[in-house]
Amino acid sequence: MFYGGMFLLAGLVMVLVMYLFVDQAFGSATQMPHFRVGQGVYITTPDGQQLTGDQLNQYLYGYQHAHTGEALHLLVLKSLAALIALLIMAVFFGYAMAGRVLSPLGRITRTARQVAGSDLHRRIELDGPDDELKELADTFDEMLDRLDRSFESQRKFVANASHELRTPLAINRTLLEVQLSDPDATAELQQLGKTLLATNERSEQLVEGLLLLARSENELTERKPIDLTEVARQAVEQTRGEAASRHVRLTATLPPVPGEVVVSGNGVLLERMALNLIQNGVKYNLAVDGWVDVQVHGAPDGAGELVVANSGPLVPGYEVEHIFEPFRRGKGRERTHSDKGVGLGLSIVRSVVRAHGGSIEAVPRTEGGLLIRVRIPAAKAPTLPPPMQPRGLAS
Repeated sequence: MFYGGMFLLAGLVMVLVMYLFVDQAFGSATQMPHFRVGQGVYITTPDGQQLTGDQLNQYLYGYQHAHTGEALHLLVLKSLAALIALLIMAVFFGYAMAGRVLSPLGRITRTARQVAGSDLHRRIELDGPDDELKELADTFDEMLDRLDRSFESQRKFVANASHELRTPLAINRTLLEVQLSDPDATAELQQLGKTLLATNERSEQLVEGLLLLARSENELTERKPIDLTEVARQAVEQTRGEAASRHVRLTATLPPVPGEVVVSGNGVLLERMALNLIQNGVKYNLAVDGWVDVQVHGAPDGAGELVVANSGPLVPGYEVEHIFEPFRRGKGRERTHSDKGVGLGLSIVRSVVRAHGGSIEAVPRTEGGLLIRVRIPAAKAPTLPPPMQPRGLAS
C-alpha cells in the first residue's frame, strides 16, 4: 500500500506537470495573428454572425481559448483514468512480486518463532540462488546449530553434575547417620556429627537448588496440561507440618472443581515453584500470629494465577526487585540463620515462571509481608480431527 501511494503521488505530479507543459505548448503553437479588415467589410462566421475586423479578432481569441480549455480538460480526464488503471496494475503486480520476493523472509520469521518456542531442531534450509536472503538463512541455520549444541552440552553437564555432586553428599550423610546411631559415641562426637550432618544437608539443598535453577532457566521443550489447583494443593500439604512447627497459620482458597484452572507446563517444576513460594512465606514469617494464604483462580484470558500472601515484617519497595536474585535474603537477624535455606527459593520460582512463559509480581503489603502473584499461560485445547464421513453418503 505504501508503494501504491507513492506511485499515485508520482502520477499526480506527472499529470500536473504535463498539464502545464501542454497548456504552454498550446499557447505558443496556436497563437492567432491579428487580422485587419477594411471599412465596410464584414466577415460572416459559421453561425451567421456579421463581424467587423475588431470583432473578428475577439471572436477568434474566444474560440481559441474555449477549445484549448476543452482539450486540456479532456487531457486531464484521460490522464487520470490511465493513472488509475496503472495504479491498479502496479498495486496488483507489486503485491505479487513483493510476496514472491519476501516469501523467504516469511519462512525465516516462522522458523524463528518456532525456535523461540524451544524447537531448536528446526532449520530454514532455504533453497534458491546464492543471494543475500539465502546467505541470511544459512547464517541463521549455523547459529541454530551452535545454540543446539550449546544447550545439549548444558543438559548433559547438568545431568552429569547432578550425579557427581549428589553421590558424595549422599555417602557423607549415610556415614554420619551411621556414626550418630552408634550407642558408644561420646556426647562431643554426637554433637560434632549433628553439626556435620546439618552442614551436609545444607550443601545438599544448595546443590539441588543450583541444579533445579540450571534446568529451569531453559524454555520447556515439552508441555502438558497441568491442573494448577492440584499443584497448589500438593504444595500446601507438604508445607503444613513445617507451618505448624513454626506456629504459622496456613490457609488455602482453591477452586472446588478439579480441572477448573488448567495451565500448560511441567508438573514437577510447577509444584516446586508453588512449594518454594509457600515455604518462603512460612520461613520468613516473623509475625506473632503469622499466616500464609494461598489462592488459585483463573484469569479472564484463560491463564492460571497462583497468589501467595503472607504476614511478616515490612519490606521496603526498593528491596522487592532484588528478592528474586540468587542467594538474596531479606534483611533481619533471623533470616541469616542456616535453617532459612540457601537463598535460591525465589530465584528458582522466577526461572520456572520464565520457562513457562508466565509472569511474576511481588507487592509489599502495607501491614507487612509480601503478596506474590504468579501467572501461567493456559493450556491449549487439543485440536480434534474432523469427523469421518461414512462411505456412500458423500454428496
